[in-house]
Amino acid sequence: MTLLDRAIVRLLPAVPRPVVHMFSARYIAGTTVEDVVHAVKQLNADGKLATVDVLGEEITNEAEARAIAQSYRDVLDEIERGRLDSNVSVKLTGLGLGLSYDACRANLTAVVEQAGEDHSFVRIDMEDSSTTDDTLRLYRELREAGHDNVGVVLQAYMRRTLDDIRALADLRPNVRLCKGIYVEPSSIAFTDADEIRQNFVASLDALLDVNAYVGIATHDEWLIGQAVHAVGERGLGRDDYELQMLLGVREERASELVAAGHRLRVYVPFGEQWYAYSLRRLQENPAMAGTIARATVSRLFGRAA
Repeated sequence: MTLLDRAIVRLLPAVPRPVVHMFSARYIAGTTVEDVVHAVKQLNADGKLATVDVLGEEITNEAEARAIAQSYRDVLDEIERGRLDSNVSVKLTGLGLGLSYDACRANLTAVVEQAGEDHSFVRIDMEDSSTTDDTLRLYRELREAGHDNVGVVLQAYMRRTLDDIRALADLRPNVRLCKGIYVEPSSIAFTDADEIRQNFVASLDALLDVNAYVGIATHDEWLIGQAVHAVGERGLGRDDYELQMLLGVREERASELVAAGHRLRVYVPFGEQWYAYSLRRLQENPAMAGTIARATVSRLFGRAA
């Protein structure tokens, strides 16, 4: 990864959409429910579980938020109908959190209740720090209302994460633990890679100490090794935890982990609003961003020839 690649990240919004789509398609199942069902079936055939994300964070009114919630309910119906080994992951901004806490809670509750009827599970994704308190509040409210088929996400780069684990301990939470991808100030988030890794391991230990079920979400080989060691040292069985990866990322390694006997779940996004998600994935991977830029330059010069 070069300094040029890093600089190009800042220019990604100017890259033509068709070029972004060409390089990011591997990260996205498609735009329709049929597309995502096909992707999940393929993953299941390979011994992998799935969690489906309906892309749609840029909603502007409550009607759009209700439409996203209905899309999740449609996905849950298809998961049940197809007997697929999958659950769903929801972003609360897509369900209206930025518009109204109560409206978001109503939309989220409808999805969770649908999942309950279908014997499925809903993961509440964690977004940037402006949403953290409301996200954890909604998770607690749902759990205290008797909804046990719901989990949440914690991000290892946030300085507050160990405190959040202690605060959730009484719920014996179901948590996806990831590094975190949003740009946050150093006053509230670790920015050094080694610090983030160390806090990831500390957070994983803390979650296992309170008997949480943990979805260990990372592509970092060192962290995978630490996680495998941690669950092995505690004598956890295959059903006591899971590893998680993104669609299209380190697929061969994911297959190796499945072959080694680990449960592994793949995060499968789909939907019309693929562009913002694609930019975020590419911003995480400056080397890929550089590849896109070089392809764009080649395309432009090719047209001029």
